[in-house]
Amino acid sequence: MSTLARARCVFGAHPSATDTALAVAVLVCMVAGSFVDPHGPEGVSWGLRTPDALSLALMTAGAVALAFRRRAPMTVLAVTGCVSVVESVTGDPRAPVVMSAVVALYTVAASTDRPTTWRVGLLTMTVLTGAAMLAGTLPWYAQENLAVFAWTGIGATAGDAVRSRRAFVQAIRDRAEKAERTREEEARRRVAEERLRIARDLHDVVAHHIALVNVQAGVASHVMDKRPDQAKEALAHVREASRSALDELRATVGLLRQSGDPEAPTEPAPGLARLDDLVGTFHHAGLRVEVARTDQGTELPAAVDLAAYRIIQEALTNVQKHAGRQAKAEVSVVRVGPDIEVTVLDDGAGDGEDPDAPAEGGGHGLLGMRERVTAVRGTLTTGPRYGGGFRVHAILPVKNRTDAATDATKDPV
Repeated sequence: MSTLARARCVFGAHPSATDTALAVAVLVCMVAGSFVDPHGPEGVSWGLRTPDALSLALMTAGAVALAFRRRAPMTVLAVTGCVSVVESVTGDPRAPVVMSAVVALYTVAASTDRPTTWRVGLLTMTVLTGAAMLAGTLPWYAQENLAVFAWTGIGATAGDAVRSRRAFVQAIRDRAEKAERTREEEARRRVAEERLRIARDLHDVVAHHIALVNVQAGVASHVMDKRPDQAKEALAHVREASRSALDELRATVGLLRQSGDPEAPTEPAPGLARLDDLVGTFHHAGLRVEVARTDQGTELPAAVDLAAYRIIQEALTNVQKHAGRQAKAEVSVVRVGPDIEVTVLDDGAGDGEDPDAPAEGGGHGLLGMRERVTAVRGTLTTGPRYGGGFRVHAILPVKNRTDAATDATKDPV
């Protein structure tokens, strides 16, 4: 910290002491100036003179008033202006009492707004200069009278400049604080969105694999005594499903790791390229699934690819949980113009419950699908089918807005 900065800190911490010191300094300058007589009998000569008692009293009164300039700037200006007018009328020669009025005018300009500075400054300049020119012993065009006009103008201008600089610095600080708050709010919003996305992934992974584990465990329990070989196969599927669930949970939670943490996930997020593996897990669980695809050669953005995969996963999980063991599901992935349409249908055969009704403990399958589709600016339609069953239909854009903007830049019209 520089010496000037330290001095500002000290003065700012003790304003009353600072004003008192300034008042003493102004009094010393006025008294010193009053001993100088610029007009001698032989023209301009800088001889010494002794000020009269009234001038000393007026200088003291003006200096004492300056000690309260921060508390009541207008009152201090009125007091110093009055003693300056009295000195202009009675002083012969004059003492520089007007110096206290100049300091008081500077304080008023620095602590008020510009219109007030203009009004008060013009009034002070007019009164002090008029009293000096009209009521004094010197001719109106004397240098001392013009100096009163100049110094009052300088005081008002300097005070207004200081006030403007303070307002500018405060505005910069306010903008910096607002920008900091905006950055913090944006960071919190992004963290919340990332938490929601990870929670959605965890729900999809856990719901899918736990549903498979539940079905296979039920099969194993049912055939354990009569068909032990089939029970062993079902338990093997349980183990495989649980292992897959653990692997995907590890990969999803691994997104929360820092870049330098060990065992960071290296496997890419699942997409439609793994659709056959996904359908295979449901086949092993006893769900009949037919797949029809006409999207070969379509490259999807990572977010859209993941959303399509999770929608199919969640929809088939709902079929497994709610449509019954005898249900049949149909999955279609079709490229239609600039979009890709994902449809999952089931015939509803069996004793399952409504997939839109939350399961015990609260279900969020359809809500999670809708949030995923909304996140990639697509549309989702769900509802029961005529004649039984349920339908999930999602329209997802093949290109997001960023990709479209990039293509438009590369190929302008």
